[in-house]
Amino acid sequence: MSQQLIQIVSAGGLLAIFLTMAAESAGIPISSEIVVPLGGALASQGKLSFVGVVIAASAGNLMGSLVAYLIVRRYGEILILGPGRRVGLTAGHLRLANRFFERWGLAAVFTGRLLPVIRTYISFPAGLSRITVVPFMLATILGAVPWNLALAYAGFKLGQNYERVASALGPFTLPLAVIVLLLIVAAYYYGRRIGETEAS
Repeated sequence: MSQQLIQIVSAGGLLAIFLTMAAESAGIPISSEIVVPLGGALASQGKLSFVGVVIAASAGNLMGSLVAYLIVRRYGEILILGPGRRVGLTAGHLRLANRFFERWGLAAVFTGRLLPVIRTYISFPAGLSRITVVPFMLATILGAVPWNLALAYAGFKLGQNYERVASALGPFTLPLAVIVLLLIVAAYYYGRRIGETEAS
């Protein structure tokens, strides 16, 4: 996957960065830790604009996040209360998401944009909770810009060794993925308890 991303970005430039980052933010596991530093490295060689790399990546994050958010906002409840019931999802899970985002929503979106793994999927619970779209977009772009700026700058400075950025972030990715998985499992069972309590 990494070699394919390198080829795509090298050939497609800013458009490829925009599209791959849109796909990542829509839930497709594409590594921004490869794409954006590569854009920064290409900028150091004069092949791309550094500012253009940051803008393309951040605009892609916003676009993909908005697509994921709107799809889940429109169909998430139907999926959870329909096919989702076959795997134990209930209305309690919807209420759990709503309660969480009523309290922490925009802060969670902003913070999630700055964390590997979490940044790819934060739009889904945000859409499920139906938080307001304009603040969601604002929190998304405010979190995406510093993340992409840091990655692009690291790639710019490292030049041909830009892949060291992904290596440096690698040790944090697995623990975060485990934490996210544990949180999902905990939320699943807590949501079921909410549903069972309110049903009885």
